[in-house]
Amino acid sequence: MQTWPVQDAKARFSEFLDVCIAEGPQVVTRRGIDAAVLVPIEEWRRLQVSARPSLKQLLLTDSARADLVLPKRGNARRRPVPALR
Repeated sequence: MQTWPVQDAKARFSEFLDVCIAEGPQVVTRRGIDAAVLVPIEEWRRLQVSARPSLKQLLLTDSARADLVLPKRGNARRRPVPALR
């Protein structure tokens, strides 16, 4: 992975993009600190697909289940019951 200062990435964006497509992800730095990564679209799509959980994973995790809101007990109105003869 090649590192590009933000000024160079901006000034030579076409070259920056061509290198990304040809060689893979490119790191952009701001003041010498890693700030961002440019990745080819195929790799981005692959990462997006692998980041999605499967249905099985969703069903087996506790965090995927929504909290079920139940009404408080005893607040329901009841119908009057007719007297037996």
